[in-house]
Amino acid sequence: MTAPTATQPPLASAQLGERTAPAPAPPADRERLLAGSHHDPHAVLGAHLVPGGVAFRVLRPRALSVTVVLDDAWSELHDDGDGFFSVLLPLRDIPTYRLLVAYEGPVLETEDPYRFLPALGELDLHLIGEGRHEELWRALGAHPMTHQGVRGTRFTVWAPNAQGVRICGDFCHWDGTGCPMRSLGSSGVWELFVPGLEDGELYKFDIACPDGTHTVRADPMARRTEVPPATASIVTTSSYTWGDDDWMATRGDLPVHEAPFSVYEVHLPSWRPGLTYRQLADELPAYVRDLGFTHVELMPVAEHPFGGSWGYQITGFYAPTARLGTPDDFRHLIDRLHQSGIGVLMDWVPAHFPRDEWALARFDGRPLYEHPDPRRAAHPDWGTLEFDYGRREVRNFLIANALYWCEEFHVDGLRVDAVASMLYLDYSRASGEWTPNAHGGNENLDAVAFLRELNATVYRRHPDIVTLAEESTAWNGVTRPTHHQGLGFGLKWNMGWMHDTLVYISKDPVHRRHHHDELTFSMVYAYSENYLLPLSHDEVVHGKQSLVAKMPGDWWQQRATLRAYLAYMWAHPGKQLLFMGQEFAQPTEWSEAHGPDWHLLDPAHGAEPDHRGVRDLVRTLNTHYRARPALWQRDTHPTGFRWVAVDAADDNVLAFLRLDAQGTPLLAVSNFSPVVRHGYRLDVPTAVPAWHELLNTDAAPYGGSDLRNPGPLTPDDRQGHTLRLTLPPLATLWLCPARPSLHDAAGLP
Repeated sequence: MTAPTATQPPLASAQLGERTAPAPAPPADRERLLAGSHHDPHAVLGAHLVPGGVAFRVLRPRALSVTVVLDDAWSELHDDGDGFFSVLLPLRDIPTYRLLVAYEGPVLETEDPYRFLPALGELDLHLIGEGRHEELWRALGAHPMTHQGVRGTRFTVWAPNAQGVRICGDFCHWDGTGCPMRSLGSSGVWELFVPGLEDGELYKFDIACPDGTHTVRADPMARRTEVPPATASIVTTSSYTWGDDDWMATRGDLPVHEAPFSVYEVHLPSWRPGLTYRQLADELPAYVRDLGFTHVELMPVAEHPFGGSWGYQITGFYAPTARLGTPDDFRHLIDRLHQSGIGVLMDWVPAHFPRDEWALARFDGRPLYEHPDPRRAAHPDWGTLEFDYGRREVRNFLIANALYWCEEFHVDGLRVDAVASMLYLDYSRASGEWTPNAHGGNENLDAVAFLRELNATVYRRHPDIVTLAEESTAWNGVTRPTHHQGLGFGLKWNMGWMHDTLVYISKDPVHRRHHHDELTFSMVYAYSENYLLPLSHDEVVHGKQSLVAKMPGDWWQQRATLRAYLAYMWAHPGKQLLFMGQEFAQPTEWSEAHGPDWHLLDPAHGAEPDHRGVRDLVRTLNTHYRARPALWQRDTHPTGFRWVAVDAADDNVLAFLRLDAQGTPLLAVSNFSPVVRHGYRLDVPTAVPAWHELLNTDAAPYGGSDLRNPGPLTPDDRQGHTLRLTLPPLATLWLCPARPSLHDAAGLP
């Protein structure tokens, strides 16, 4: 619609029958509106029945004139100064009306935001007040909608300590004076429906703090943001059409702890630097599928201001980072992964948030999302702030956020970061820097209650997903169900296994005999939780070296040890996770600045066969792993494991059986010494008459010396059911009962 000019009103004349008069805002209201500290601007602005008719009041800074347009009449408002305009019209009822607002150049025809009823319902407010709004993202934030027959955007924000809240953005030249929001009772929620605003508008909230100062904040519920370092929120709606119906319908058919589950951990901005979400969708699914991983784990993709935090210091908990594209672009990436048969896990960070003055810290002038006690609020390790898990609205913010990623982005699982720092009041704090709980202990009871509520809620709504805890202590019951007083996670990162085995594997072979228990100790507690074995980004950065660089010896020995270690890991009870770049023995540490060294896989590179060999092994590990239920079906049950050689420390050898639900075995044997062991004797089950070498990490295609055990291999019954093997140096073997197998069918080495 073309807006008329100020000198050409849309109607011929005002047909009101009586002289108009100003109806200025009361001085106290006027002062509070100009200060941005009015809790109910709708009670002053807009149209109101008063003695003598209907008073129209408008606050439009920089406007030259304002005209109210009725169905059959129009009237220019009086200029009351400071952007206020008013008129008293002799009307008996409040009519439907529009405004003509004249500025230096244009004349805008618009609806009056202050003629609309609240666009947020009583049920929403009730659930927010109780901290039980499981779809909080639908209630708070910016939502384009049709309200009372008019298109526009509803803005809502929780700021209970604010004296007033205004919206500012490009649409008002970042001056929120003319867009004050109303407080919706005792809920702490502020609301304003702004007609005419749609997708793409930039905005923030201008908050009047209790001390009279103002702070301008990004929307905590923003579902889209500007590209950092810009910090504005963006109004958005999704128009994405999903194509992963088959995946979503079947992903929960097999419980995670009884299913194959091997994870490729990815930092999206640096996996292929410069690629967008949609460009990644053309490359990442094919790469992961080729290597046979069942899932990817994406390091945090929620918006964060500092790329060097890798996404772990979040300012936009509901917005995928704009560095790589739009939220729908991110949906497209997940969709393509699902269509390729790959599940998507996402790192989720409810432990802390940064102190940026435009984000969550002291959001409305006082501690709101963080704990009010500074000692409880300050995270001692990262210079960030910890959430106040005892506040129901904060718990609601986080739990709804977990559901948001699952429901709006079809994420298949959440890896919860830094759980240990949440569970303990004295985490990284010295004596005197923390206060015991009500029972005199060091447990953060609020955080425990939050994690239980999180898992109970997520699994109630989505029993086909998985939550994973990065928990580095011996907390009892991390994966025990909440109704049995556990935390309720589906899987726990086995940080003890990771630490112990890396200590062992980094030793010179001559010293490994003294560290043999570093390999075997994990089986003492292997069934206390449902475990995932992580070789994550944390182990290959900042002076820790890449995996292959941790291995002692020359280049051949380093690669051989890495291959043996990976095959040992894939056979060990528990699920697996491997960080990008380690699948092809990248010798340098990972850096978010440049990502994996893909040039090592270029055929023109002199050492390309060495790196390709390790990657080929990872592909073979995943192929056999998925085809052999013995390797995953009883990960959480002691009947799925049996030691064969546990105390051969002097030989640097260990061997064990994995068994599936029918008792079908797979024998894993690792020789972590650099010498060949001929005729090595192992007592094996009598029920297996012959064995077949399914996997040998020393095979030539992987870069090994190709010392093999041609089969079938028949045990010797003269001194028990004893299998004699040739153990290659620094190698792991997998053997299975001799019969036609996937190995033969696939032609794998």
